[in-house]
Amino acid sequence: MLATQAFSAQRVTPDGDALQARIDSAPAGSELLLSEGVHSGGILIDKPLTLRGEPGAILDAQGEGDVIRVTAPDVRIEGLTLRNSGFNLTDMNAAVHAERGAHRIHIEDTVMENVAFGVWLWHLEAPSVIGNHIRGNTDVRSQDRGDAIRLYNIDGGLIADNDVRDSRDAIYVDTSRDLEFRNNRLRDSRFGIHYMFTHGGKIIDNHTSGTRAGYALMMSRDLSVVNNRSERDHNYGILMNYVNYSTIAGNRISGITAWQGAGGSEHGVTLGAEGKALFIYNSQANDIHGNRLAHSEIGIHLTAGSENNRLYENAFINNRQQVMYVSTRQQEWSVDGRGNYWSDYLGWDLAGDGIGDTAYEPNDAVDRLLWRHPSARLLMSSPAVVALRWVQRQFPIFRAQGVRDSAPLMHEPDLGDASA
Repeated sequence: MLATQAFSAQRVTPDGDALQARIDSAPAGSELLLSEGVHSGGILIDKPLTLRGEPGAILDAQGEGDVIRVTAPDVRIEGLTLRNSGFNLTDMNAAVHAERGAHRIHIEDTVMENVAFGVWLWHLEAPSVIGNHIRGNTDVRSQDRGDAIRLYNIDGGLIADNDVRDSRDAIYVDTSRDLEFRNNRLRDSRFGIHYMFTHGGKIIDNHTSGTRAGYALMMSRDLSVVNNRSERDHNYGILMNYVNYSTIAGNRISGITAWQGAGGSEHGVTLGAEGKALFIYNSQANDIHGNRLAHSEIGIHLTAGSENNRLYENAFINNRQQVMYVSTRQQEWSVDGRGNYWSDYLGWDLAGDGIGDTAYEPNDAVDRLLWRHPSARLLMSSPAVVALRWVQRQFPIFRAQGVRDSAPLMHEPDLGDASA
């Protein structure tokens, strides 16, 4: 029978390199309580241990390496301010750098300032990163900063209630499985949540603003992207690139405009391009419902083989262009007799059942002409273009294949809580 040994917390006061010496001599499973003041950072935790701070406890790495590096499982870091890591991105300098095997690391209620990466986790299981405040260095160009929370090859885990701003990517996750990102506040970074080759994840109740893409989801499947908010982000609210078999539901996206930075392009995005609330590229077999896409330059843009998606009971509100569909196959956007709400729908409801009596078709042949030849937008209000639009409405032979909502909703649906 294995006995469990309990240790009382050992209080550590600021005294040169005393903290590392206390860590080295502490038995596995100990708790060290750091008193108020500035303690020397650059420490290594190589055994199960709890490192907790009293109010005002600071770990300062003085611009060298990591503030804390962890190589052991079952380490807890709580209630500290971590600052002044090195800024070597190749060495992955971070406030907390957890290496292979640091399973079940728990990081909570910490403040991270002037660090290259905030939290770097790789090759481990079941981390929890909860309630932290992470700030990037605005004196460094955004592309030269690290990510606030970066995960690589992670199995399971919870990233929740964190407040992040001014990083490269607020959260970047790659080649991982079954993670949950919940109720994070992500601001003024390149991407809010950047997902690559990660399957089975949950992205729930997060809030992004001032990013260049709120949720950049790429090469992933079986995701639940539910009840998130994207407000006043640039270029994209939700971007789906080769995302399949996923649920996108209950999200509120509004005020998406094009990035207006200096130069010609930024991260592959052409500056001056339209801001898209939802961009779906080469993504199939997704269930997209109960979302509110509003007050953006484009409500939804589908292209590159994005087919067999179910879109219903979404609300498209006052977008400059509701739909941009760059393909030639017909897409039906209603399920079981219920389509979507379109703020510019001009049909009627003689039956009084809340469903429009005529289909909603957002694009016509003139739209397709303008997408192929953007300079022709100068002629949009010309008598010739107005006449062409009238002719194609009167003679369906000119109608291009595209999106059709056969059961448009007459009233904006009560989106409620998609996770309920």
